[in-house]
Amino acid sequence: MYLSRVEIDLSNRRMIRDLKHLGCYHGWVESSFPDENDNGKAGRSRKLWRIDVINGRQYLLVLSENKPAIENLEKYGIKGSACSKNYEPFLASLQEGMRAFFRIKLNAVKSYSTSGLDKKRGRVAPVPLDELNAFFLARTEKNGFAVKHDALKIVARDSERFEHSVESNDKKNKYLDLVGVTYEGILTVTDLAKFKQTLKRGIGKKKAYGFGLLTIIPMYGD
Repeated sequence: MYLSRVEIDLSNRRMIRDLKHLGCYHGWVESSFPDENDNGKAGRSRKLWRIDVINGRQYLLVLSENKPAIENLEKYGIKGSACSKNYEPFLASLQEGMRAFFRIKLNAVKSYSTSGLDKKRGRVAPVPLDELNAFFLARTEKNGFAVKHDALKIVARDSERFEHSVESNDKKNKYLDLVGVTYEGILTVTDLAKFKQTLKRGIGKKKAYGFGLLTIIPMYGD
């Protein structure tokens, strides 16, 4: 696996206009792997990605099974800013019981069951503000790590536009607003095998559209 990063060229307004919704970012990510696109969707591997804002600069972070083409990855990036590293040595260095700083952006929504005996899945709605911490903490144990409530903070909550094609009602496209919540904090690895799978596969919904990528910085010597 490979972890790659490129700084987005915000000064190139003509190019940046192409990135008008999450589907455009998804297309950028997929186009960074030209060898996979020869066979259409069937030839594409799993990828996770996220946009990070650090000191006013925006970075595209991509975790992938294959190494991206750097030239393609820099399509909307600053030339020379892209880098890609083999992720496997990092995964091999992780240990059960270790602590690490983390960041993740989740699509914070939940479904409400319809009334009646059938308990069918009903409408999907954003998680209320006062339930956002619990929403994240409920997903830690099954993903191989633990986070104390006082070691968790929400650093951003936003709504991002996603466009997808529809065939009905004479409309070519439909827009949805996806709610994103970015969490940071300190975690402890409780199940190493599960945790490695979590790092590789991500957490939650809409992972193809910038959600679910968990990144960590180990606290060695802590």
